[in-house]
Amino acid sequence: MTIGALALSLGDPAGIGPEIVVKAWSALRHDGPAFVAVGDAASLAGAGAEVRVVASPAEASKVFAEALPVLDLPLPTPVRPGKADSSAAPCVIRWIEAATDLVLSGAASGLVTAPIAKAALYEAGFAFPGHTEFLGELTAKAPLEGERGPVMMLTAGGLRVALVTIHEPIAKAPSLLTPERIVHVGLVTAQALRRDFGVEAPRLAVAALNPHAGEGGALGHEEVEIIAPAVAALRSRGVDAVGPSPADTLFHPEARARYDAVLCMYHDQALIPVKMLDFWGGVNVTLGLPIVRTSPDHGVGFDIAGKGVARADSLIAAIRLASEIAARRRSA
Repeated sequence: MTIGALALSLGDPAGIGPEIVVKAWSALRHDGPAFVAVGDAASLAGAGAEVRVVASPAEASKVFAEALPVLDLPLPTPVRPGKADSSAAPCVIRWIEAATDLVLSGAASGLVTAPIAKAALYEAGFAFPGHTEFLGELTAKAPLEGERGPVMMLTAGGLRVALVTIHEPIAKAPSLLTPERIVHVGLVTAQALRRDFGVEAPRLAVAALNPHAGEGGALGHEEVEIIAPAVAALRSRGVDAVGPSPADTLFHPEARARYDAVLCMYHDQALIPVKMLDFWGGVNVTLGLPIVRTSPDHGVGFDIAGKGVARADSLIAAIRLASEIAARRRSA
């Protein structure tokens, strides 16, 4: 495959995945980056693409300008747009595995994943909270220099946020915070900023959990007992980290100029500012993997699937960012 070509797993075929993959190809077909879709060719053809089934990913770049290249791993039966269907789950999992294998083997330079419907996968016995954790398992045996993730980072509008806890109920997140966990996320994030984003001297801001950073223990003890010791440990490891800082003062323009990424303690603490800055263009990046992986920062969109209104901005941004990171890793 031509250097820079990516593998893109289709995601849930009943969601907006087929539509946004087709729209992304249409937007990128002339200037790239090129990608090969891994999934059901019929679903992509039904979404309006001129599809070219390829026998291997090496063909993708050659046909990308004329047709959407697809490594066809067909569904056993068609699915209805907008209708969750757990019978498709084994194929969705297989598509992720196949696309990951392409990157691990060097046939593709990076992985981009379209959205999956977690509930449908859980019904089929999927044992992981989401893509991030599954990819950590799939790549666990591949060699990697430095700290290993997976760590979820979201980026948009010049903001990067890394999550210490991810898909956890808000009531459970505080009990999962430990100094060791925060330090690990900080080390992986600092490493990725250098390797994947070209930041020579990364600066991390560490968000507090409680209002007003706990008010010295009056509004919660996590800052005193967990987060502040983690910040001190990161600094002892050579990471330029500050905090814990009240989350409500971390995301205005002047504050963002003082750091390269924020470590956030729970899901919405990270995703709300990202989506406020750029609702349509956010990208999810998995840090600490031996492969490059990005995805759009949204879900399957069952409510609009098949209606032709889904926007591909986030997927296009994810494809471009994956290509940029892959190129930076190659040059290093």
